[in-house]
Amino acid sequence: MFLPIEQVRDPFTWYQRMRETRPVYYDEEHHTWSVFRYEDVRRVLTDYETFSSQMMGGAHLLGASIINLDPPRHRKLRSLVTQAFTPRAIAGMAPRITTIVHELLDQAAPRNRMDIIEDLAYPLPVIVIAEMLGVPTRDRARFKLWSDLIVGTNDGGGAAYQQEMREYFISMLEQRRREPRNDLLTALQEAQIDGERLSVDEMVSFCLLLLVAGNITTTNLIGNAILSFHEHPQALEQLYADPELLPGAIEEVLRYRSPVSRMFRLSVSEAVVGGQRIEPGQLVIAWIGSANRDPEVFPDAESFDIRRAPNPHIAFGHGIHFCLGAPLARLEAKIALEAILERFQNIRITQDEPLEPLSDVILHGFRRVPIAFERV
Repeated sequence: MFLPIEQVRDPFTWYQRMRETRPVYYDEEHHTWSVFRYEDVRRVLTDYETFSSQMMGGAHLLGASIINLDPPRHRKLRSLVTQAFTPRAIAGMAPRITTIVHELLDQAAPRNRMDIIEDLAYPLPVIVIAEMLGVPTRDRARFKLWSDLIVGTNDGGGAAYQQEMREYFISMLEQRRREPRNDLLTALQEAQIDGERLSVDEMVSFCLLLLVAGNITTTNLIGNAILSFHEHPQALEQLYADPELLPGAIEEVLRYRSPVSRMFRLSVSEAVVGGQRIEPGQLVIAWIGSANRDPEVFPDAESFDIRRAPNPHIAFGHGIHFCLGAPLARLEAKIALEAILERFQNIRITQDEPLEPLSDVILHGFRRVPIAFERV
């Protein structure tokens, strides 16, 4: 299903209409099912025996990735990857993330204006992931280009770049085999369960997945947070008065403007969802952005409430494919937004015309979020 530009920019009225009138909808033109209500979306994301994640061929960049596998292989592969991507390792990155954030803000502060995306939200996770993997500083430009290509924010690319990325990471892995270091690539090589290790293809696919899960989710989360605060200045006032509200505010941004708007599954057996019969072999779109606005689950769902509790959003997915990078995205967003609140005041978006949304079919975010501010 392809949406008009206005619906990509602001899909929420459309979500509401679909939840109320066609909560499980078959698109004749594109031969796809769409589900919009919270319980149906959560079921599609969770019930892997009926709705499979295995849709990409092995030749695809992410073909061997955990995002494209069902159990039992998914379970073993995720367990291996988790050994190298532990909560403790992520928490230990907080000082370095803080340094990167302030270095980026130092460049923008004298101008009293910045583009949140270009100057902070995009370079921050790219630098963090590059450093986690042990990518040399000299290769950052290529790393950024590849990240653009994977998430669809750059019009170039193609098979040649896919091969270039693959060869680069294979070379890096070979280096780590000869000379282990204290980085994620080495940890991936050393991870094992019952004597089994990750294959080269699985390690390469995980590195590429990090460029998506560890990058664009954080970028959109920070950009969407600034937009939400601009649209709801009372929330920003509450945060200045009580910074302890920030973790809850981040969760509300994840619900209210979910960085990932939809995910895809393939039905592998007949299912009835919302009274509609879905046949095997049909593509199903789970609209996460709509589920997180479902009033059956979230009272006053169209309101932005940073004190909302409970807040059982599914912005990072649900079930076995719950986003492995969620703790890192939350940590980076918290540190970045804390620094902005500490250093700047009177923050406002300076663009009069509507922000330009990303063209990606999965993501909800904006190419630029220009702001002005006063230094504290």
